[in-house]
Amino acid sequence: MTNSKNVLANDVEIKGSIKFSDHLIIDGKIEGEVISDGSLTIGENALIKGEVKTRSVIIFGKVEGNITVQERCEIKNNAILVGDIAAGTLAIKDGATFMGQSRVGKNAVSKPALND
Repeated sequence: MTNSKNVLANDVEIKGSIKFSDHLIIDGKIEGEVISDGSLTIGENALIKGEVKTRSVIIFGKVEGNITVQERCEIKNNAILVGDIAAGTLAIKDGATFMGQSRVGKNAVSKPALND
């Protein structure tokens, strides 16, 4: 079995949920949930409005919504995240914008969110 990378180009716009299993690169606009046991790369032209729940994510573009990853969340230079993060590990590069709260560590993702 080979590891394949699927790409949604910058001219793609989707309203609704996306589910995938291996690796996805999004460079377009998504309005809805992105769910996977795989890894996600959010390209510099990408805009995601909705929840992201994956194994790992690298953000180059803009996300407006909460991110939950089992392993690593990496926010690159010039990336924008407006939302909360729950991740095993978190890296925020110089020049990135992050507006929200973060929970990081082994137990950050496995604990269920408490209802207020």
